[in-house]
Amino acid sequence: MAAPTFEQLSKLMNGLKGSDAEIRSQELQKYIDGNLPKVIFPVLVKCVFGSLDGKSAGLDLHSCTNEHKIALDFVGPSGPMMQLVYKLQAEEYKYEIPVNYLPGPVKASIQKGLVPDCPLFHNKLQLPLPDNLTLNPFEFYMFNFAHSLITPKHCSPAQHGKNRVNAYFVLVDTYLKYFLPIEGSVPPSFSDSRGSITAPSIRSPSVITGCGIHRPSLFKPHIFHQPSVHADPAAQEIWRSETLLQMFVEMWLHHYSLEMYQNLQSPQVQLAVLQYRLSMCSTRLQDHVPPDIGKLHTYLEPFSPTEEHMRVVQLLVKHLHAFSNTVKPGEQISPSPSLTHSHTPTSPLDEFKRVVVQRFVQPKLYLFLQHCLGDWPLDEGFTVLLDTWLSYIQPWKYTGERTNPQADLNRAVPDKWASFVQENLLMYTKLFQGFLNRVVRTDLVNGKNALMVYRVSEVFLQPNLAKMIKKGEQLFLERDNVLHHLKGSYWSPCQTEVTDTVFRVKSHIYALEGQDCQYKQMFGTDVRATVLKLIQSIAQAKQTRAKSNLGSSDLKPLNKALENLCVIFSVSSDQMNQLIANQSSSQDEVNSKELPDCKYGKTGPILTDLGRRQIISGLRRFEMIEYQGDPDDQPVRSYESALLVQWFSVISKMVNERFGGHISLRTLASKRTLVHTMLWLGIIKLLLGPTYNTILILIGCIGYMYYLK
Repeated sequence: MAAPTFEQLSKLMNGLKGSDAEIRSQELQKYIDGNLPKVIFPVLVKCVFGSLDGKSAGLDLHSCTNEHKIALDFVGPSGPMMQLVYKLQAEEYKYEIPVNYLPGPVKASIQKGLVPDCPLFHNKLQLPLPDNLTLNPFEFYMFNFAHSLITPKHCSPAQHGKNRVNAYFVLVDTYLKYFLPIEGSVPPSFSDSRGSITAPSIRSPSVITGCGIHRPSLFKPHIFHQPSVHADPAAQEIWRSETLLQMFVEMWLHHYSLEMYQNLQSPQVQLAVLQYRLSMCSTRLQDHVPPDIGKLHTYLEPFSPTEEHMRVVQLLVKHLHAFSNTVKPGEQISPSPSLTHSHTPTSPLDEFKRVVVQRFVQPKLYLFLQHCLGDWPLDEGFTVLLDTWLSYIQPWKYTGERTNPQADLNRAVPDKWASFVQENLLMYTKLFQGFLNRVVRTDLVNGKNALMVYRVSEVFLQPNLAKMIKKGEQLFLERDNVLHHLKGSYWSPCQTEVTDTVFRVKSHIYALEGQDCQYKQMFGTDVRATVLKLIQSIAQAKQTRAKSNLGSSDLKPLNKALENLCVIFSVSSDQMNQLIANQSSSQDEVNSKELPDCKYGKTGPILTDLGRRQIISGLRRFEMIEYQGDPDDQPVRSYESALLVQWFSVISKMVNERFGGHISLRTLASKRTLVHTMLWLGIIKLLLGPTYNTILILIGCIGYMYYLK
């Protein structure tokens, strides 16, 4: 049978969501069986997920799921597509992916001649400057599947995020449940007549070290870099689970690097980014690009996640928590292998569960959420971003226990999660500070924004959580000389455990923030001052809603958020009342005295960029806006006659130039003035006659001119 073209297979693929979907599926199966698998496989992948550049569309997996049942079965974990993957995997075929389609930090690492840290890319690049990434069939398939989520779509944002649970979302959930099972073990891979499927060859640790990218780690060597893996047949089955997870994390989360994040903390870069964004706002309707756009490519990653992207990341986070929480209770307490004292042998799947969140997801997810919290627009997608963050920092919600959600918030966080909080300290403290800095500038009169603050405060109000965070911060601030003193003496088991915990907390923060980071305590003076500002903003929002008669039911989230913040940060009722009183008086002074920042020109005040930002953020405003230029030069109003405005403007200028002074006849151009004048003329003419009428008009005109003078 002749090899089918892309157009033929694409037509059959699109037929999988029609009324004759089963017939199209059988025809596709014939094409697969009647052609060389190596030749037809990349064409099939392109037909399903589209091209990497987005020019060729595949199946529309980003729409509703009702039309895609047969298509989902075709590309499911046990479908014909995956069987073809396993068949090619057994024959050890290789496929290439252009390096240009890799995430930004990975490309930057390759351009420097270094192998990326992720083991997924080891032994797959020909340095120093490779053009392609060589992948096995399973990796190639999962790369295209994961990349299709971030490929630019030719549709409007409203259509792109319209379906919250689409076919792609369902397929991600299916793959996660199959390759990262919450119950049981990973199902064995298929095999054909030529032999079973085996894991790809693994790079030895010595080769990685020779490339100059080896970094000290607290964790054990990579799971597939351990010699025991090759001796254990069960370990051969979890390579698909790890490959799937690494591909998802790299494609969906690894778009921001630590170097880029540190650059963005520089005041000079922050000023350049602000100027760039202001210039983009001012030139949004123009065709040309600002001339300094190239200067910011070093600091800004050209990537903007969509709402659908964030929903898939949220699904991944929730599933990984549920997946890792199925480890045996004795091994679940600490995600760090160094603190596991159990001598019972563990299976490769249990070992994978124990380190999956901390080792594979946490570093990249932290930078991803850090940037999104600062750059995401305040739309419906921001709620999904917030849910993703809150899902990650509450792993105890995904233990499989069925509890009342409201009672779950009031229940104390178990002590066994203290190690998780400490080893993810920045996820709680730094991201909370980022959320705080943003919400302090948000309009809390809006009910959705108020609910957002309430939900975050409810999470951090959970009993025992604040205590764990404070303990983690104390461990990080532990002086290094104390540790050196302990090393010179006999260590008790308690001292050993404390020292290991301190080392893990410090390593976590230094790895994500850099060695020279300036850590701000969540319960320190700086953050507390911002919280007090937020309390004032909440009080102001309550007053605004009360004055506007917007309804008392919407005040409940604001009231609860205010109470929660006072409890979390130990703000007494007297302090809160004083803050509210100070805010009310200062707000009155601001409204009466301070105007937006502006400079004065010949025609009056002109808003500066700072003044525009003050008006947009609601900090300042013009209470009474009056025209301050020449009255005769004002635009024609709706109640004026345009012709009379021009005539009287010319007459006024002639009179002023001849006699001096400033006389304006603009008022006579008003249609209302004309109507009143005609009425009075008619009345006077009827009562006094035309002679007295003319005299009165002259006296009135002269008197009006002297009045204006």
